[in-house]
Amino acid sequence: MSSSYLPATTDSIAQALEASNRSDSISILYRVLDDPSSSPDTLRIKEQAITNLSDYLREENRAQDLCNLLTQLRPFFSLIPKAKTAKIVRGIIDSVAKIPGTSDLQIALCKEMVQWTRAEKRTFLRQRVEARLAALLMESKEYSEALTLLTGLVKEVRRLDDKLLLVDIDLLESKLHFSLRNLPKAKAALTAARTAANAIYVPPAQQGTIDLQSGILHAEEKDYKTAYSYFFEAFEAFNALEDSRAVFSLKYMLLCKIMVSQADDVAGIISSKAGLQYVGPELDAMKAVADAHSKRSLKLFETALRDYKAQLEEDPIVHRHLSSLYDTLLEQNLCRLIEPYSRVEIAHIAELIELPIDHVEKKLSQMILDKKFAGTLDQGVGCLIIFEDPKQDAIYPATLETISNMGKVVDSLFVRSAKIMA
Repeated sequence: MSSSYLPATTDSIAQALEASNRSDSISILYRVLDDPSSSPDTLRIKEQAITNLSDYLREENRAQDLCNLLTQLRPFFSLIPKAKTAKIVRGIIDSVAKIPGTSDLQIALCKEMVQWTRAEKRTFLRQRVEARLAALLMESKEYSEALTLLTGLVKEVRRLDDKLLLVDIDLLESKLHFSLRNLPKAKAALTAARTAANAIYVPPAQQGTIDLQSGILHAEEKDYKTAYSYFFEAFEAFNALEDSRAVFSLKYMLLCKIMVSQADDVAGIISSKAGLQYVGPELDAMKAVADAHSKRSLKLFETALRDYKAQLEEDPIVHRHLSSLYDTLLEQNLCRLIEPYSRVEIAHIAELIELPIDHVEKKLSQMILDKKFAGTLDQGVGCLIIFEDPKQDAIYPATLETISNMGKVVDSLFVRSAKIMA
């Protein structure tokens, strides 16, 4: 940063924009910010300079310089309205967020800004920065710290009745509880977010986020038809805004179709006008799973999981449901294959199902323990011995039912005799 300043005028801004390279533009804008004048026109030009400077620093991936810029601007913030300060601070934090690999720096920056806003008594800005900090902590899997922060923030915002921020915080709380596998609290927080959203105008992107979270929670409860409708609403909202989350909404729609055994519809959705815009690895992964499900082929299923690991196994929502689907498919296939036999080699079953022997053996032992069928594994000779289902003797349940009915009759007679004696 140069020691000599440039006057904060439109000419100085134009000079920065027309500079031959980005470094010169950044240097000029820093010098404009050093102008000691505090006239209304100067302040307005400086705001424009800050916007341009933060954009240039983001494009150059200079995250640390953006953080230092926020510290440098603190004297300037005392000269402008609090609302404009909030806009600038949130804009610079957003710029840092767009630079990849800056999660730790963002957390440190937000913590620093929270301390500053407390000291300056800027409650409105502090609450929004704390909400952003909680979201960053959740992404970093610092769940306990994020939950502690949100718990205090929710109480404070409810007292102030700031509905728009309350929607954000309740939605964040729902995501946090879902990550902690606490479904009842996740649903309660989502209901609170919907209630607050119904009282105000909610931007389409925020409404899409609410619908996406609703779909995820319904899918977790195995209510895939309702989940599909929510994912569809979220997809329409994000698609209209050209939001990157549209492809994930579409991906979860396809997942719901697969989970309700309507895998044949997947190809039609992908080839629709809306679906063709998002053709790529995410949709290719779901199409591969749908093909495997349609053909009831575990080998194709495993191939899809291996080929599209990033899209399937590293997406926690998809991975959880596909694990359940895989287990169901495997059990159904194994039961179908062993049904004709009373004694069969495990190697033969593994060959038929096209899976490793140790994998098949482990699954068969689990199914025996879960009483999916009666049998035992003879590991000495590598055989599965299947027992005939033992026939239950119906006399014992019938006897117990008769005794129970007789007891009711005796009780009834006792009550009547007691009334006569009285």
